[in-house]
Amino acid sequence: MKPVLIIRTGRAPDNIRGRHGDFPHWFRLGAQLRPQQLQIIDVTVGEALPPPQDVAGAVITGSAAMVTERLAWSERTAGWIRNAMDVELPLFGVCYGHQLMAHALGGRVDYLPGGREIGTQPIEVLDDAATDPLASSLPASFRAHTTHEQSVLEPPRGAAVLARSAREPHQLLRHGPQAISTQFHPEFNADVMRAYIKRKHADMQREGADPQQVFGSVAATPVARRLLSQFARRHGWIHADAVSG
Repeated sequence: MKPVLIIRTGRAPDNIRGRHGDFPHWFRLGAQLRPQQLQIIDVTVGEALPPPQDVAGAVITGSAAMVTERLAWSERTAGWIRNAMDVELPLFGVCYGHQLMAHALGGRVDYLPGGREIGTQPIEVLDDAATDPLASSLPASFRAHTTHEQSVLEPPRGAAVLARSAREPHQLLRHGPQAISTQFHPEFNADVMRAYIKRKHADMQREGADPQQVFGSVAATPVARRLLSQFARRHGWIHADAVSG
């Protein structure tokens, strides 16, 4: 059986990783995958990605890096994404992965106007979601965890915008029949979201946000989290009778 890739483009900060684990663990749990199904590739240290034809699909993680830095490992991964899209490999990008997919496919990424978006946000589902094979199951609105400074300012040509938040117009994008990406973090739970807010407390204050209010508004995000297992089930990574997350 072909493995599912987790393309690691970063790692959680030390204090968060020590208490809550790291990106691959969160994605494995969210997608309800078994450890033996996964192949984790850390592209930031130069690990080579296998040919897209040799894997069942890929999840592309978040990162503290910025897509606009055009780091060598990031641009190599963008090239791999283009090759994966050519063979319609199932792809699910999150945060940095969302932005990198958009960049790879001709969109524009830069800093979100008005500063970072962080905390549990209400997400509005848009009209194009009604006919989407994954997003059509979403309610009209749901909650999701966010923490990002950069954003997809212009989606790639042909991408469908499926959901937005008050400040982020491109929270959920469909790039092709097998490829989707989210600016929000379906892999986060509420404890991880609170840990990120604590870590960014000083930055948030400097930018004029109220960290205590944002912290107090953190809530569970079961709809956002289910997107990972629904995607995994749709593409045959888990059995149809697996327990929903």
